[in-house]
Amino acid sequence: MNRLFVADKPIGISSNHFLTKLKRKYGVKKAGFSGTLDPFASGCLIVAFGNYTRFFRFLDKTPKTYITTMWFGVKSESFDNQNIQEIKILKAFDKNRLKNIISTLKGEIEYTPPKYSAKKIDGQRAYKLALQGQEFEMKKNKMNVYECEIINYMHPFLTIKISVSEGSYIRSYAQIFAQNLGINITLSALKRVSEGRFKFEDEIALNPIKYLNLEYNFYNSNLDDIRLGKKLDIGDFSIKKDGDYLLDLDGMYSIIQIENDSVSYLLNRIEI
Repeated sequence: MNRLFVADKPIGISSNHFLTKLKRKYGVKKAGFSGTLDPFASGCLIVAFGNYTRFFRFLDKTPKTYITTMWFGVKSESFDNQNIQEIKILKAFDKNRLKNIISTLKGEIEYTPPKYSAKKIDGQRAYKLALQGQEFEMKKNKMNVYECEIINYMHPFLTIKISVSEGSYIRSYAQIFAQNLGINITLSALKRVSEGRFKFEDEIALNPIKYLNLEYNFYNSNLDDIRLGKKLDIGDFSIKKDGDYLLDLDGMYSIIQIENDSVSYLLNRIEI
C-alpha cells in the first residue's frame, strides 16, 4: 500500500511505537514517519507507507508550528516534564516583560540542541549517551523563529504558539527564554499543530505531488528514455539550471537533479 497522511501522535508514546500501531491498524509492513516527536509531545506526525516513504526528503514541511507550555522555576535534565530535578516557587512576571523577550527572539537565533535528543554524536544518538551518563558537548546550531505569540499566562505556566524552521528544538528555545529571565524553565506540554501545509485531518490520504518542495521541469524528448532509466542530456530539458526537479510521465513521476550540466535520477517511475 502506498499512502501519505498525517497522524495525531498521543502523549506518552514514542514515534516509533506509534508507527508500529499504525502499521498494525492498516496492515502494512513498509512504513516511515518524518520529524520525530518525543514521547512527552503530541500532534502532527507525517506518515507514509510503501513507496511514498521515498518522498520524505522532498516534502515542504516548513514552517513547523507548535503550541507549548513553559513551566517557570523548574529544572529538568531533558528540558521537558521528564527527569525533573528541582521546582522553585517564583513570583509572577509582568506580562509585558514576557512579550518583550518574545519580540527579541525572532528571526535567526543560535541555539544548543538538548542532550536528550535524536541528534547523533559520533554515530550514536545523543539521548542514549545522556542516559548512560556520558560527558559530551552538543554543537551549536541555528533556527529561524517566524512567529511567536502568547496564548495564555497563568503563573507559573506560559503557553505560546510558535512557528519555526525545520530542525528546530522548542526545548532549546525555552532555554534561551529562561536565560533572558534568569530562571530555570522546562516544557510541561508540547503539541505540533502543523508542518507546512500538513495538519491532522482524520488520517485522510494525501497526494504527495501536491506537497513536494520541487519545481516542474519538462523533458523535450521521448519520455520512454526516463521510464527506462536511460542517461539523460541536459539539452533536452526546458530548465537547465542546477536544482532538483519533478517530471510528469503521464501517470508516473520522476525526480531528477541537475548539477554542473549533468542529470541524475533521485527517484524514478513512482506511480501515484
